Amino acid sequence: MKTLKCDLCEVTAEGETFEEWMKALHPHYMEVHSEVMKNSNHGKEDMEKWMAENKARFETA
Repeated sequence: MKTLKCDLCEVTAEGETFEEWMKALHPHYMEVHSEVMKNSNHGKEDMEKWMAENKARFETA
């Protein structure tokens, strides 16, 4: 089980896999960082960049 901080604040989430960690972080993102989730300027490239950066953070933890 890995514990990583949110990429935008100090809140942590746990998961055995990156996908589990992302699922655990999702409610926090929706509640606290909803402006990021709803930003219409963020497209597929932004999502892919976020996934790659955070997967790398998870794998090195």
